[in-house]
Amino acid sequence: MTAMLPTLRQLQYLKLLAEHASFSRAAEAAHVSQPALSAGVQELEKILGAPVVERTRGNIQLTAVGAEAVRRGEDVLARTEDLVEAARNAGKPLSGRFRLGVIPTVAPFLLPAKLPGVKAEWPALRLFIREDLTPRLIAGLKAGQLDAAVIALPYSAPGIDHARIGDDEILAAAPVGHPLAGTGPIPAGSLKAEDLILLEDGHCLRDHALAAFGIEPPRGEDVFAATSLHTLVQMVSSGLGVSFLPEMAVRAGLADLPGVVVRPITAKAPPAGPPRRSCWRKRSGWIERRLHYDSVRCAGFRP
Repeated sequence: MTAMLPTLRQLQYLKLLAEHASFSRAAEAAHVSQPALSAGVQELEKILGAPVVERTRGNIQLTAVGAEAVRRGEDVLARTEDLVEAARNAGKPLSGRFRLGVIPTVAPFLLPAKLPGVKAEWPALRLFIREDLTPRLIAGLKAGQLDAAVIALPYSAPGIDHARIGDDEILAAAPVGHPLAGTGPIPAGSLKAEDLILLEDGHCLRDHALAAFGIEPPRGEDVFAATSLHTLVQMVSSGLGVSFLPEMAVRAGLADLPGVVVRPITAKAPPAGPPRRSCWRKRSGWIERRLHYDSVRCAGFRP
């Protein structure tokens, strides 16, 4: 006798319940009544033979079985969406929805110039861009909220496939008049943590540059930190200190401000920036992989 299996609708109800921690809000997100959603969750519990949520007054919490069902169910739902998208677009040129995540140190310098080419070549392709830090982009891929992402490695990402699409040299930006702003390359040993302006924690450029040049991360509260490369360059222009910039951003004109001098950095090892990778979920559908390669190629992310 074939065992009963959960339906996609039941898995979707549980996923929404986990996201909203409320039967009423989950029902609203699913566009069904609360009794209908509750009944679906109860039927799922009967099929699994165990409760998936703990129902206490004013509080909804997943059980261990429920958390595992959400984790596995997200993959089932994402792969089902792949199937539907592939079927709808079979035999067509690149078309349909494609959700691309991009790290903030890449997005502003490549996308504005390249996206018009994507639209011109594939007018039926609905490309959605999400700019975020690498950890959140990886989480979005695993949850099926993104189809592909441009991130910087090294970064642990089990369950994710990736391909190299380029590297950047790390350059130094110093204020005019600073001892390091003279002619010629800057020795890596002359860069001191206390003189640096860095991006906030979580940005791959910060972590990679400090590691590449053997600089101890600055500690304490008296440390300059910027939320974006644009803010960082403004701080350098104001004479607050020295910082790191990816070559790609410099080529795009980010450092073309009064009072900013850009110099290469000499080091024992080549000061390459964090390698950029395009990544996607393992076992993604063929349509995603095709869109991933072609969209990234057209967007100018080349080795």
